[in-house]
Amino acid sequence: MFKIERSENRIERLVPRSFSELGFRERAHLQEWLANKPDALGEELLVIQKEFAGFSDTSERLDLLAVDKQGSLVIIENKLDDTGRDVTWQALKYASYCARLTRDDIRDVFQSYLDRYSPGTKAEELLCTFLDEEEYQEIVLNKGVTQRIMLVAANFRKEVTSTVLWLSSFKLRVQCFKVTPFSQGEELFLTIDQIIPTKDAEDFMIGLAVKAQNEVEDVEAEKARHALRREFWTILLSNMNAKSVLFRSISPVTKNWLGIGAGSRGIIFNFVVTKQVARVEVYIDLGHGGLNEQLFDALKLEARAIEEDFEEDLIWERLPGRRACRIKAERSANIFDREQWPMMIEYMTNAMIRLDRTFRNRLSAEGAKLPNPPASVDADVAHLGSSGPGSEV
Repeated sequence: MFKIERSENRIERLVPRSFSELGFRERAHLQEWLANKPDALGEELLVIQKEFAGFSDTSERLDLLAVDKQGSLVIIENKLDDTGRDVTWQALKYASYCARLTRDDIRDVFQSYLDRYSPGTKAEELLCTFLDEEEYQEIVLNKGVTQRIMLVAANFRKEVTSTVLWLSSFKLRVQCFKVTPFSQGEELFLTIDQIIPTKDAEDFMIGLAVKAQNEVEDVEAEKARHALRREFWTILLSNMNAKSVLFRSISPVTKNWLGIGAGSRGIIFNFVVTKQVARVEVYIDLGHGGLNEQLFDALKLEARAIEEDFEEDLIWERLPGRRACRIKAERSANIFDREQWPMMIEYMTNAMIRLDRTFRNRLSAEGAKLPNPPASVDADVAHLGSSGPGSEV
């Protein structure tokens, strides 16, 4: 690693160091760094436990347990200056132990972690947010043989790298990250380089792993759920189209939401059904959090008049730090209980008509007051028109 000296137009080599000579320890330092900055490993990860020891008949502990964006468990094993000979065997044991964990097991493991480090935070909510799902029951976690292993160390022995490469040929997802501390005076630096597999090869291997995951999915159950939702939306749209032209260009889908543009950029009127609720909502996603909240706040100032026009109390969700803001009305309901469908459809269609009547002109007026987003944001919003929440047709 080199430091660029701008004034002299030169580069200066930084001194590579060992963790031991710097006084760093595996658990107190390297583990904590990764637990608090897991994306240093090159992707978004949600750490759900440290020093996990939830294995039957053994007192062994894995360093870090995480979930990736595909819902796979990631076993992260850290070593300092040398991996040792047995790190691959150790990690494989942990992966085999974790393969047995169900979705609810993982939620409970994560909740115990949050209770210790972030009291009051709900594991189900964070899992839904991280995996971009509306409800916990829709989350797919730890399916089949999708467990992954990440080995992190300053140096890897040949017997370790040889074993990892051999395992990779069997579609096991094992990555090796080389961590190196550097110093310049009192300042310390750290590099984290993925050495196995190389980035080019990784995309290919991830593709194989995702395919393997799909093959072990319970395909029939998924098809049944999709067919049921499509049937529900078919009936709802028929009912809706008899009362309004709002959704006449929309076709039934297999998702748990169905939406239409509200006449203003980045605003969608959504129907949403889950195992718990039936709802309608105004979904505000202008491609920029500040603009979302600015429009939401302007509407919230009129909350009393809006709710009088809508003829029902609304739930106002500003959702700070999230992708979008939401204003919704909902009733308790279960999409998987056919006997509830008539009630759900009647409520949702009438509520959507009222939502359109109440918000369309207000959204247009308030949206016109907002500054224009950067060109890149407009492009993102245009993209949302084909793939964002509520736009699938």
